[in-house]
Amino acid sequence: MSSMPLAKSVSTALLLCALAACGRHENVRAESQPAASSVGVAKVVRKTLRRELSLSSELVPFQEIDVYAKEAGYVHDLLVDYGTRVKQGQLMAVLEIPELAAQIQQDQAAIGNASEMVTHAQHELNRVEAAHQPLHTAYQRLNSVAQSRPGLVAQQEVDDAQGRDLASEAQIEASKSSLQSAQSQLQAAQAKKEHDSVLFGYARITAPFAGVVTQRYANQGTLMQAGTSSSTNVIPLVRLSQDDKFRLVIPVPETYVRYIKIGEPVSVNVPSLNRSFPGKVTRFSVDVKEDTRTMHTEVDVQNPDHVLVPGMYAEATLVLEEKANALAVPLQAIDRNGSATSVDVVTPENRIAVRQVHLGIETSTHAEAVSGLREGEVVVVGDRSGLRPGQPARPQEVEIVNYQGQKEE
Repeated sequence: MSSMPLAKSVSTALLLCALAACGRHENVRAESQPAASSVGVAKVVRKTLRRELSLSSELVPFQEIDVYAKEAGYVHDLLVDYGTRVKQGQLMAVLEIPELAAQIQQDQAAIGNASEMVTHAQHELNRVEAAHQPLHTAYQRLNSVAQSRPGLVAQQEVDDAQGRDLASEAQIEASKSSLQSAQSQLQAAQAKKEHDSVLFGYARITAPFAGVVTQRYANQGTLMQAGTSSSTNVIPLVRLSQDDKFRLVIPVPETYVRYIKIGEPVSVNVPSLNRSFPGKVTRFSVDVKEDTRTMHTEVDVQNPDHVLVPGMYAEATLVLEEKANALAVPLQAIDRNGSATSVDVVTPENRIAVRQVHLGIETSTHAEAVSGLREGEVVVVGDRSGLRPGQPARPQEVEIVNYQGQKEE
C-alpha cells in the first residue's frame, strides 16, 4: 500500500519536468523567430503615365512693329495714344504734305493739256484722211484710163495725180504719229498723277494689323521724315503690338528635340495671373544652336480676353511621351543596381519578396512596369535598408507625394 503513493508522486514529478522542458523549447523558438517589421507600401495600379518637360520663357506679341511714315510731312491729326486698341486698316494719323497736294494739281493740269493735244491730233488726222480720199480716187481713175486706153491721158497728168496721192498718204502717217505721241503724253501724265496720288495716300497712316499701341513717339505737328530714308533722325509714329495672340519662345534642349512635333498641345502657366492657358507647338527652327545646344521652338498662345501682357513670365509644359493604362509602380519603390532594377514586394503571407522588374516610360513619380509585377500587388515604398527576403512585414499603405509636395491621385 505504501509503494503506490510513491510511484504516483514520481510520475507527477516527471510530468512537471517534461512540461517545463517543453515550455523552455517553445520560448527558444519564439526568441529565434524575427519580429514583423512595419513597412510603408503602395499598390501597383494601372494609370496613364505622361512624361513632361517644363521650360520657362517670356511672352512676346505675335507681331510687333514700329509704324513709320512713307512720305515726309507734318502730323495733322493723331488719332491714337498709349493703349489705344485698333483694328486692321484703322486710321491712326493724317499727315499734311502740301508739296504732294500741289503736285497732284499740276498732274491734273498736265492730263487736261495732254487730252486737248490728243483731241487736236485726232481732228487733224480726220482732216488729212478726208483730203486724201478724193486725191486717191482721182489718181486711180487716171491710172485706169491710161492703162486701158494708152495715149488718151498724158503721162504727166497721171504722175502728178500719183504725187498728190502719195503726199496726202504721208500727211496721214504724220498725223497718226502725232496722235500716238499725244496719246503717250496723256498716258504718261495719267501715270504720274496715279503715282503722286499713291504717295499722297501715304499721308493717311493706317494700322497694318489689329493690335494695341504700346508706344507713341510723335505728337500733333511733329515733322515726320520718310521711313525709307537712311537718316538716323527718322522716328516712328507709334509702336503697334498684336496682343490677341502671343509667342512663347522656348529653348528645347538637344536631348528632347526628337519629341517636338508641330501641333502638340502645350500647357502654359502664368504665375503672375495664377492661370494656365492652352497653347500648341506651331513652329521650330529644325536646327540646334552650337553655343547652347538648344532648338528654337515657338508656342502660340491665344489671348482673346487680352489678359496676357507682353513681357509676362510663363512656364510651358510639353508632353514628351504618354501611355494610357500602364502598370505603374512608384519610383520610391525601385532599387537600381547598374542596369538592373528591382522592387520589394509584400506577399499575401505578409513576407518580403524581391522582384526583378523591367521598366518602360518614367515620370516624376511613377514608372511603367513592363514585366515582373502584376496589378494589385503591394510594393514597399519606405526605408528598405533593413529588409531581407522572407522577412515578415506589417504593410501600411502610404500616399505618394510628387516633387511639388502634392498628393498623387
